[in-house]
Amino acid sequence: MFSDDYFMAMALTLAEEAGEAGEIPVGAVVVARNRIIGKGRNQTEQLTDVTAHAEMLAITAAAQTLGGKYLTDCTLYVTLEPCVMCAGALFWAQIGRIVIGADDPKRGYSRLQPSPLHPKTRIETGILADECRALLTNFFGRLRT
Repeated sequence: MFSDDYFMAMALTLAEEAGEAGEIPVGAVVVARNRIIGKGRNQTEQLTDVTAHAEMLAITAAAQTLGGKYLTDCTLYVTLEPCVMCAGALFWAQIGRIVIGADDPKRGYSRLQPSPLHPKTRIETGILADECRALLTNFFGRLRT
């Protein structure tokens, strides 16, 4: 059995790839029965698509793998708290659990009340938070210099 840290590390690797490609470094993996069934990294610049967030791409890949749109028995590991758009997609997918690395005090879904997530979705926060936050801080620091 793999740990939350293990799967978050996989999401961090995807986030690093996004950063190297000039994208905001966010990565996501969807796991079912201890197996990655979907993954994504931010690709909004590459695809010229504002909806190409890591979570959205991971959700789509997972649904295709399962052959269905509901992810009730799945966990999403994401390096940055999902935005409202991604939270809405996670609501419709009925994701069972979300594990979040760094919080997003400016654009994260948790700033909204009531929560836009499905009421049955379980949330875990702070998994490898320092590493996730450092990746984002370093990326934006390089942009400013």
